[in-house]
Amino acid sequence: MCEIKVLDGGFSTQLALHVGDKIDGDPLWTARFLATKPEAVYKTHLDFLRVGSDIIETNTYQASIDGFMKYLGLTKDDSNKLIYKAVECAKRAVKTYLEEVKDNPNVPNPKPLIAGSCGPYGAALHDGSEYSGHYCSDISLKVLKDWHRPRISSLLDAGVDLLAFETLPCKEEAEVLIELLKEFPNAKAWMCFSCKDGKSLVDGTDFQELVMQCYKNALPGQIIGFGVNCIAPQYVTSLLKGINKENSTDFIPLVVYPNSGEKYTVTEGWKEDKECYPSHEFIYEWLNYGVKYIGGCCRTQATDIKIIRFEVDTWIKTQNSTTSSS
Repeated sequence: MCEIKVLDGGFSTQLALHVGDKIDGDPLWTARFLATKPEAVYKTHLDFLRVGSDIIETNTYQASIDGFMKYLGLTKDDSNKLIYKAVECAKRAVKTYLEEVKDNPNVPNPKPLIAGSCGPYGAALHDGSEYSGHYCSDISLKVLKDWHRPRISSLLDAGVDLLAFETLPCKEEAEVLIELLKEFPNAKAWMCFSCKDGKSLVDGTDFQELVMQCYKNALPGQIIGFGVNCIAPQYVTSLLKGINKENSTDFIPLVVYPNSGEKYTVTEGWKEDKECYPSHEFIYEWLNYGVKYIGGCCRTQATDIKIIRFEVDTWIKTQNSTTSSS
């Protein structure tokens, strides 16, 4: 059973503090800044490391070879190099951070890891498709697999420690990625889904049934965790509850990084919902259900990750104290 790892937060939200530019609405989203302001990308990674992130994600959620060629006018080779550059920015941030804390034995994240962010095909469509999954019924499995393969290959070649498949809106794309990952047998990844409520993916697929299916179909040990991201915190518990039953012989590590609870539409952007609950109110609950990777998604900042880090460390101390006294 793995120890708990604190992830980073919403990259675009934190990046905005460094660039002062409009980010949401761009067809490349934050990935454009790999070409225009890589120093800001590096600083954003460093922000999350400094507040205690054990794992930071590369700035590649909405990056693709096709997208860089179309929206930046780059060649295929230069587009591929930009994905390598994303990994270099993250590696540089880790190196800087480790230099900063080399004489401090009390930092909570002495060995940060880098996850290669792999958003769904729908993210590159730039129409909010990761929150609907409408494209999954219109595109072949081969096209999905061929689209994902170059980015995965580049991220692994560039030296990420693992992959983060995230905001997957439909069953078909999850199944494709499970099979595609077998082409890279030494790679490890987590898999997170885009859900519409406390039970189902946005395409209507039962969340827990799909998790169990993917868990059984993956190469043993290749998927290090399953979970959910970019969802309002109040829906998370019901999605997770029951996956790790007390009488089960299999323990499935769970991954959670919700958004702020606000709602997003392509036309209006992010808007506060009348029921917004901060993630830290639920952290103990999630950890008790088997969450081993926890962070934030859209509209969360380094300040939010600092709170999550504190809550996780406090929970661990409580668990250790209870174990020692029993």
